[in-house]
Formats: sequence, structure tokens, C-alpha cells
Amino acid sequence: MLTKRIIPCLDIRDGKVTKGVKFKNNVVLGDPVELATQYYHDGCDELVFYDITASAEGRPIDIDMVAEVARAIHIPFAVGGGISNVDDMSRVLLAGAEKISVNSLAVRNPEIIAEGARAFGSQCIVLGMDPVATDDLEKCPCGYEITVRGFREHTGTDALEWAKRAEQLGVGEIVVNSVDADGTREGFELNLTGMIAENVGVPVVASGGAGNAQHLADVFTKSRADAAIIAGIIHTGKYTIGQIKEELTAAGIPIRKKW
Repeated sequence: MLTKRIIPCLDIRDGKVTKGVKFKNNVVLGDPVELATQYYHDGCDELVFYDITASAEGRPIDIDMVAEVARAIHIPFAVGGGISNVDDMSRVLLAGAEKISVNSLAVRNPEIIAEGARAFGSQCIVLGMDPVATDDLEKCPCGYEITVRGFREHTGTDALEWAKRAEQLGVGEIVVNSVDADGTREGFELNLTGMIAENVGVPVVASGGAGNAQHLADVFTKSRADAAIIAGIIHTGKYTIGQIKEELTAAGIPIRKKW
């Protein structure tokens, strides 16, 4: 049985790690390289870095930071934000990242997924999606609408249809970040995550809402997620990655031991 992955998420703003609730009221938590190194030594499986204002501000990702992270850790990590084209993807990968996450860019230009997959392989291209629940089932039959630009803009795009299309275009993994659950620590959005996981053939990563180890156990057993992103519960020191893995192992969840 494949092991489930635990992936700390580091949201970057102005060169610092921040965390908010439902994409708002972000507070500064520390240096991204220092936190990445700490989580690496604590035993995380992968890391993901999102420059949460790069796309909105029209600037590129901080390549120097990516390279510094690559020198400090020896596990896969993904980078998103400030990616505009295949050349940007190439620079990030050459700096040491294993995966590129596209979100708003892919909604505006879906072909970027196919271009990236052809250039670097599907395993390098991750779709990040930020769905929000909606009552407009005529526009979004699955009950969730894709938002972009850090929840600043509603697109009218059905989340499930977008996930299916992205898979057809060649994406290798899908991160389902529930805007409604983001930062609440009340649990992952199981219905949304499960719906996406049951309808695509690529790995699905649950994101948004982790408050304790049981929430991760639930999303792994009840929604078929392949991995889970965590942030606030480790940034604040409520849990260590080791503690989370111990509780998941005790619950019978297949988890990779520390590197």
C-alpha cells in the first residue's frame, strides 16, 4: 500500500512565511529557509512554497530563495506563485525545485499545463485549485466554484470539471485547497476532496482546515486523498510532524518514517 504524504505549506509574502484564515489577516511567522529546514529535519515528506502575492503583484518568484531551500533540504518541494510561462518553470526547476504549482495562470491559460508537461513531464506539474462552495448549481453543478488570485476573483468555473480538464491536459497532481476551510483548523473539506479524488486518476492532495491528526486520518480514509497539506498546526507549535505521524501510524494509516 502506498504511504500517505505529509506536506507542510509555507505561504510567502515579502520574503517571510505568513499564515491567515480563509486567505485573510495574515501574520508573519518567520524565515522560509529556516522553517523549511526545521520541517525537513522533523520528518516531513515534501514541502510546498506559495508566493501568495507574486501573481497579483505581477512579479516573478524569488529564485534565490528557491535555490537556498534546495541547498538546505533533501526532499521534494513544489513552488507556486509568480510563474508566467515555461521559461519561469525552467528557472524554478533548475534552481532545485521538483515540482511547479500553477493556479491562477492555468485558469487564464490552460494550455500552460500541457506546455509544462511536454517540457518537463507531468510529474513536475501540479494544479493548485482554490474552490469555494456555491449555491449556483446551474453554473457550477458540483457545488464548488474555482476562485483565483488568492480568492480575490470568482471565475464561474466548476471545480470538478476543471480538475478533469487539467488531468486531460497533462497535470500530474492536484492540490484541492478549500477556501471555506482554509486556516480554520476545523477539518478538511471531505466532500470536496473526495469528489475530486474519485473522478481523476492523478494523486490528489487535500489542503485547508487541518487542526489535529484525526483530521488527517479522516481525509486519508474518507476522501481517498493521497497527501495532506498542513500549516497552522505546526507553525504554531501545537503539533510536530513526528507527533502527527505517530498518531496516524497508531490509527493504521500507512505513513513513511522519518527520512
